[in-house]
Amino acid sequence: MPTLAVGGTTQFGPGPAGPPVAAVIALAKRYDQPSPLETIGRSINDATFDAAKVSVEIVITLIGAMALWLGLLNIAKDAGLVDALARLLRPALRFLFPEVPDGHPAQGAMLMNIAANMLGLDNAATPMGLKAMNELQTLNPHPDTATNSQAMFLAINTSSVTLIPFTIIAYRTAAGSAAPESPLFGMLLATTVSTIVAIIATRWLSRRRKYQLEPSPAAPAESKEDAQ
Repeated sequence: MPTLAVGGTTQFGPGPAGPPVAAVIALAKRYDQPSPLETIGRSINDATFDAAKVSVEIVITLIGAMALWLGLLNIAKDAGLVDALARLLRPALRFLFPEVPDGHPAQGAMLMNIAANMLGLDNAATPMGLKAMNELQTLNPHPDTATNSQAMFLAINTSSVTLIPFTIIAYRTAAGSAAPESPLFGMLLATTVSTIVAIIATRWLSRRRKYQLEPSPAAPAESKEDAQ
């Protein structure tokens, strides 16, 4: 039975030895607090659902821009602009990819990929990049090892010069930026320098004996046919 101790404090038990009610309430509040693991779990759960919500919002925002530029790239391909661009850039392609014969399907796929990357259309560049690597693999005499052309294409793809980053502009516009195109010059300068460094480094490494491979047997045959 509760008893009234000295000073008016209500206590439990037969005498003054019982704990005060205030201590019992404090102890109950302490155990009512969530544990650290429970707090971490709630934070992870909230972050997961917030990220899912944001990703859907970003995808919806980018659907229009991606559909537009993917359509334009397909129109350019069907209209023959890709082949015309390949002929125009043939000297550069021969310098960067000497193992790839003129007119090989890999050239068109690489040009489409590089053009998409220069426009900042990462998702549009991915299918053409995969197709280009598959076409380059047909010229590979060592299927388990990347050729110099594959290494060069990967280096250029990773450090590609960005002229107009449409995807980043769309991100900044969706985020409410007042000047979404403001980082254009800095990105152009940075990606130009990175691409030059990537080309020089890849070409230097390809000339080292440690990384040299035998030339593809398909390339000389194609060259002879072109010469005829």
